[in-house]
Amino acid sequence: MITAPHPDDLARVKAWFERLSERVRAVDFAGAHRLFAEDMVAFGTFENFITGRDRVEAAQWRNVWPVTSGFRYRADDIRAIVSADRLTAIGMAVFDSTGYHPDGAPYERPGRTTVAFSRQAIGEDWVAVHTHMSLFRDVPTVSFGTEGSTKS
Repeated sequence: MITAPHPDDLARVKAWFERLSERVRAVDFAGAHRLFAEDMVAFGTFENFITGRDRVEAAQWRNVWPVTSGFRYRADDIRAIVSADRLTAIGMAVFDSTGYHPDGAPYERPGRTTVAFSRQAIGEDWVAVHTHMSLFRDVPTVSFGTEGSTKS
């Protein structure tokens, strides 16, 4: 049975998603590193399992962040399931962004994210140990970007 998370735990999950949104919009790879465990595991668009934050950056972030814009999670609809010891959590959120066709024409690029979080002590910020991001059905999987599209 799922119980409502402690308000501080949920607030920290929401804060994590907002910090990631800021890093994606700024195309700030280095700034995003502190949000993820060095040995994280991710599902990716360009590879199946990706192990290691640096590999995730190379295989995913660098192929997506510079060619999209306006990345934002729907803050009022972020969900979390937190373990009884409050040291592990699963966060779920829907995002919106803009992608670009080969001719530079924009298209809506919504999707969803599931993140497994961990931390050493209650009250610490969450660190992502696993991510799974996917686009909604029928959304083009490749964005080509357009001049000025790397910032929002």
